[in-house]
Amino acid sequence: MSASRLTARRAGTVAALATAAVVLAAGAASAHVTVHPDSYAKGATDGVLTFRVPNEEDTASTTKVQVFLPTDHPVLGVLVHPQDGWTARVTTTKLKTPVKTDDGTITEAASEITFSGGKIGAGQYEDFDVAFGQLPGDTGQLVFKTLQTYSDGKVARWIEEPAAGGGEPENPAPVLKLTAGAAGDAGAAPAPAKAAATAASTAAADSSDSTARGLGIAGLVVGVLGLAAAAFAIVRSWAARS
Repeated sequence: MSASRLTARRAGTVAALATAAVVLAAGAASAHVTVHPDSYAKGATDGVLTFRVPNEEDTASTTKVQVFLPTDHPVLGVLVHPQDGWTARVTTTKLKTPVKTDDGTITEAASEITFSGGKIGAGQYEDFDVAFGQLPGDTGQLVFKTLQTYSDGKVARWIEEPAAGGGEPENPAPVLKLTAGAAGDAGAAPAPAKAAATAASTAAADSSDSTARGLGIAGLVVGVLGLAAAAFAIVRSWAARS
């Protein structure tokens, strides 16, 4: 075997191993409970948060999920989407500091949502949708500490907040980032919405330019035909005289 072929084979083997390592690392990193989307505008209204719960155990099923909502920066107007096989219970707490809204002053907010009665088997996950009326506008993130109970009694505690240095803790809690934006912004993906609006504007401009170019070309064609007709008439006139 030539040296070049041996080098190429070794390079391919190293690349394959590196790819496998990345895939395994990604799988391990995504095995905890997460919230989707991972960001919303501050003060956003009428949106939906999806809590994705994967089952990490090979011999046990997830039978209960408890999501704790912060009350120092409360999420207002929480509603739970019915989930086949699951029962949802929302616990509310009296707020230490009432929140003033356009609809009045809010003195209570959801502090815990418990999903039970269902089952998430090995190698499976479940999405739990939670609608909200309004997100807080006075903080940069919301941490939703979560407990995941298995059929064998084990409890996975996804309660650790993000590290100051940016590294992910061993048992991270789902975190929703709140970005600068106009209060009342709704929708899970404001950036794509802006992109869609920009694309629509660009398409309209392109269409307008195409129309203008088409009309210009049509005008030129009509002008050329007019000149040709005039030239033909002059030629016929000269022929008649002669």
